[in-house]
Amino acid sequence: MRGMGNMQGMMKQMQKMQKQMAQAQEELGDKRLEGTAGGGMVTVIVSGHKEVLEVNIKEEVVDPEDIEMLQDLVLAATNDALKQADELTNSTMGQFTKGMNLPGMF
Repeated sequence: MRGMGNMQGMMKQMQKMQKQMAQAQEELGDKRLEGTAGGGMVTVIVSGHKEVLEVNIKEEVVDPEDIEMLQDLVLAATNDALKQADELTNSTMGQFTKGMNLPGMF
């Protein structure tokens, strides 16, 4: 019957880990990551949950003759911020999956 206690212990560990994961996931939402483009002419701020919170564009980069460049800068800054959010998520949530072979967790 030794196996049963071991199983319960494992279940407790899993529940504890799930709680910690949920908390880490929640805390990610409070993080702010800033992506920039054009040497800081365009900045985009996203949360750790990849929600775009702010888009800031410096006046001097606004050229009615070259809207495409502005669109490219906004795109680049957004992708930069989202990439940082991904990296943060991977490093934050990765600590839970280290050493465990759980396919399909993330």
